[in-house]
Amino acid sequence: MTTDGLLGTREVVITQPRSFTERSILQRWAEKEHPGARIVSIGAGSEAPAALGEALDGDDTVIVPARVTWVTPEPDESGPVRKLAGLATTAAMRIAWSPLHPTMARHRPDAVRVVAGEPATVADLASRFVAQESGGPGSVGFTRFVARQAVLACDRAERRILGDRYKVPRRMVEQITSSNRFPKLVERLVGQTGSTKAEIEQQLGSCLQEMAAVQSPPAIDVFRAMMGPMHTKAWDVQVDESGLERLRELNKEHALVFLPSHRSYADPLVFAEVLHERNFPRNHVLGGNNLSFWPMGALGRRAGVVFIRRSFGGDTVYKAAIQEYLGHLLAKRFNLEWYIEGGRSRTGKLRRPRYGLLRYLVAAMEDRPELDAVLVPVSIVYDQLHEVGAMAAEQRGGEKKAEGLGWLYGYFRDQRRHIGAARVRFAEPLSLRQALTDAGDGSARLEKVAFRVCAGINRVTPATATSLATFALLSARDRALTLQQVREVVAPLADYLEARGVPVPIAELRTRHGLRMTLDRLAEAGVVTIYSGGTEPVFSISSGRHHVAAFYRNGALHHLLNRAMLELALLRVGDSGEDEDPVDVAWRELARLRDLLKFEFFFSTRREFRDEILREADLVDPEWRRRAGKPADARSALRQAPLLVAPGVLRSFFDAQLVVADRLVALGDEPMPEESEFLNDCLGVGRQMLMQRRLDRPDSVSRELYATALRLAENRELLDSSSPGARRADWQTEVGAVIEDLGRLADLHRARLQVVLGDGDDQAAVPAVATKERAEGDSGVAS
Repeated sequence: MTTDGLLGTREVVITQPRSFTERSILQRWAEKEHPGARIVSIGAGSEAPAALGEALDGDDTVIVPARVTWVTPEPDESGPVRKLAGLATTAAMRIAWSPLHPTMARHRPDAVRVVAGEPATVADLASRFVAQESGGPGSVGFTRFVARQAVLACDRAERRILGDRYKVPRRMVEQITSSNRFPKLVERLVGQTGSTKAEIEQQLGSCLQEMAAVQSPPAIDVFRAMMGPMHTKAWDVQVDESGLERLRELNKEHALVFLPSHRSYADPLVFAEVLHERNFPRNHVLGGNNLSFWPMGALGRRAGVVFIRRSFGGDTVYKAAIQEYLGHLLAKRFNLEWYIEGGRSRTGKLRRPRYGLLRYLVAAMEDRPELDAVLVPVSIVYDQLHEVGAMAAEQRGGEKKAEGLGWLYGYFRDQRRHIGAARVRFAEPLSLRQALTDAGDGSARLEKVAFRVCAGINRVTPATATSLATFALLSARDRALTLQQVREVVAPLADYLEARGVPVPIAELRTRHGLRMTLDRLAEAGVVTIYSGGTEPVFSISSGRHHVAAFYRNGALHHLLNRAMLELALLRVGDSGEDEDPVDVAWRELARLRDLLKFEFFFSTRREFRDEILREADLVDPEWRRRAGKPADARSALRQAPLLVAPGVLRSFFDAQLVVADRLVALGDEPMPEESEFLNDCLGVGRQMLMQRRLDRPDSVSRELYATALRLAENRELLDSSSPGARRADWQTEVGAVIEDLGRLADLHRARLQVVLGDGDDQAAVPAVATKERAEGDSGVAS
């Protein structure tokens, strides 16, 4: 509303000066724009002085909020160094340190802007106050409310100049503790805990102060300037622009909850910069308080990071504080972000989701029936990561290095080298309320919603040149390949993924130059060894770097999973008798494999999975629907298929299951010891089995893979139930049979590889698939 020309209208201009210079600028502006108005200063922090309460003495009094904003040009984007320098300059100006204001006003008068928020009458404000908070007009609480509303109105006006990227919360804890909801929450907690009202109020306030982000535009710019070296030099960022525009429209009505994959400490920094550069509001990033050390903690909180305790067990008050805080953010339409895996992937593929924060978000939303949230699965994938070596060492049993200043310095140092591209893609967003309805009732409701999110992330994750190059080299095992041979192995993979509609970097895979650049970058990182002492360079996985190579390879495995399972099913069909129904044999085998791998991968619903397998069969053999469906047809399909991926996709996971099953069988009927001790035992035995060639590849000796296999054993009640020894042995036998089948497919794949690599005339023919009746010691391959 406006008040120009309204005789008798009384105006109060609420200013928020941070210095004498700003006070003078606001004074001159008020005298020009609102002559005769009373001017009351509340300070930058929205404090409510007594003078403000005295000024709120008439329902028709019009409140006009105003502040000074220092506007600077956008930083130069022409390069990482100039960009960071521009960010630092912008941050310094927006901090607007008061002793510098006179100089800034003299030398940069174009940077000074007075922004005025939307005016409102005292009556309007009183009506809002009664609806939102406890108390009534004329109280101290009302005066504080008016001060907060003045700050928020100026924030909205300021965003018209600075953009939505600087939408920030103000005094969130005070808003929550003064709301109509807060007394009811306190009363409920008093009944649950037996503590007094005063104790609960104090504990809630303390918990909220501990976790609440206190964003400010200057702090955001300082954070960007300081944290920029952790990502700006390392990667060129490629973004799904159309997906972001779709989200911009949704954000007008709903809070967005971004749920990205988590492969690097740099994920939130890369993603924040993607949103900032496209004028999205800054997310409230929920993260563990292990990163709240100085200066990350103090600065991170002011830039939107919400530090949550890593563990809070049965702390009822802390849980209630999280739920109330998330609900308040949703109601105010502030966007959220957290990493649903609960930690960085150590293996290169998505980990199983954690449900804690999702559970609190659902509870907060269900406590506010008028609200909904939009979940946004986000894929962030990198050509390479500097930190992957440390994560690979953890898989081999090494200790995770604690975060701190020394760690931060080392991380900054490593990030100075450019290592390729980072790709940010957005899956189809989903309404949380609708997703919960689709999931139905029951204890698995949250799990189904989380799995939909993870499946969405996997669908939009591209296959990188790094992932396919490492897949090819790992499939060759310890053999070195020429550049042309790498191309020959990668080409059918790329063809297959393109046929599936999976994004692949054509220039980096289809040309000798592009593929050589990919291999050179891997060699520079120590993942690949290049030997140039012969007639032409040859490439192989460096000694001791198989876990690192597997990390990159695993980023594409979810695109190959159904294909790998179908190959195993076809192998079983080829072994079946003439009196068995091949279709029944195939689906039975697929169901068994799905059950064995359900803790490693995210599967679609059974109906969707069936449709996916049928489409996969069309790619393997377009004529299969016209055939008689005999075992010989399955063997023929495998012989003629342009590629076989099952050994490269699945062997590491089944080798890890074999180790865990072996150690459980060794216990007989005894319960499993403490988990950490058991996993250490698996690591030792796994290394031994690898040296004895009982395991196929080094990347299967992995603490993370053993931990996941242990979850499968627990699901099958093989850990502590009574007399589990026989069932443990059955699992070991079952896994061993799958490994035998993978070995037979590997024989066929190696024979094909020998044809590709030109090993002589005796390998010129593609061999047939051996049956189970092959002689002991036979290679399983017949020409």
